[in-house]
Amino acid sequence: MNASRRSFLEKLSAGLGASALSLPMGAYAETLAQQEIYSGVSSLVSPTGRPLYQGRKLGIALVGLGSYSKNQLAPGLQQTQYVRLAGIVTGTPSKAEEWMKKYDIPKQNVYNYQNFDQIADNKDIDLVYVALPNSMHAEYVIRAAKAGKHVICEKPMAITVKECQSMIDACKKANRQLAIGYRLHYEPYTNEMIRLAREKVFGNIKFLEASDGFKAGDPNQWRLKKAMAGGGPLMDVGIYAIQGVRLLTGEEPVSVTAQFGPKTDPQKFRDVEETLYWQFQFPSGITSTSTTSYAAGVERLYASAENGWFELRPAFGYGPLKGMTSKGPIEKPIVHHQANHMDAICKDLIDGKQLPKHITGEEGMQDVKIMQAIYQAAENGRKVTIS
Repeated sequence: MNASRRSFLEKLSAGLGASALSLPMGAYAETLAQQEIYSGVSSLVSPTGRPLYQGRKLGIALVGLGSYSKNQLAPGLQQTQYVRLAGIVTGTPSKAEEWMKKYDIPKQNVYNYQNFDQIADNKDIDLVYVALPNSMHAEYVIRAAKAGKHVICEKPMAITVKECQSMIDACKKANRQLAIGYRLHYEPYTNEMIRLAREKVFGNIKFLEASDGFKAGDPNQWRLKKAMAGGGPLMDVGIYAIQGVRLLTGEEPVSVTAQFGPKTDPQKFRDVEETLYWQFQFPSGITSTSTTSYAAGVERLYASAENGWFELRPAFGYGPLKGMTSKGPIEKPIVHHQANHMDAICKDLIDGKQLPKHITGEEGMQDVKIMQAIYQAAENGRKVTIS
């Protein structure tokens, strides 16, 4: 075993909360067994042969029952071993009835946006997952913290840095923990890309390309309203590209240039950008280029290094992800992203640990800072320094 490999494994075994792992080098870099988190298991023994967790599962309430909660979070919670779907928060009575029946949720664990604060009295609910439009994140994270609940907040954390700080402050004041919905931090293909980059398997990285976009459908959806979303595709899927290059380099970009793409549908995109391009410079000299768009599909994380290349394509969706290197394919377990993410968080909470820095509010706030710098660079046409 070479020195860099040994050092990597030592850091991994020291735990994700270690300061040396402020970004997720090893959440799944070797095997799922090291975190004892997996998905899709119905027997009493995990795929590693270890007994399933038999203690009390944490109860989670989903705040907002849109497509992400319906199609990703709720199904994922049927595969978790440290957390269970205990409650819901919705403003639509018909949805409440549907979910109560489908997931056997008791009526006393169903809330709306007016009586949400009463969740403080419900000992069956330990944490909430805020899956609302971006503009509502800050309000409901703060209210959840004041109600004494831990919080997972979907990305982006908020629309402004000021909102992010208020969310962090509220959780600290309430002595509750705040996590951001960075599901890919617990995804095996993503962590293999990080390992290849950080261990310099193909030598030093020379440049990176990370892009994410899709063709937006409904012209009336909240994602196309700046007041609710904070922006266009950058505030939705562009954040994955930002995360991708930050994770691979282990560095923070020091400057950015950016350009808005043309609006091919000015009416549909009257309120937000349709396409956006940006270029980061990192302290080590690595550069990255990125595209995000609501006009066409793109989904790639690519690294060109001294002695080869490695990539994920698709790279950021719900899976399955696919990886390739200049030496051959990347083969890793296919997992349910949201199940792994929520299980990892809740295992730390059950164990009384501080959540690892790479998924906390500070990490979420850094992404919002960077996104604001990208918008500034695109608007003024000049390079913007990122503090």
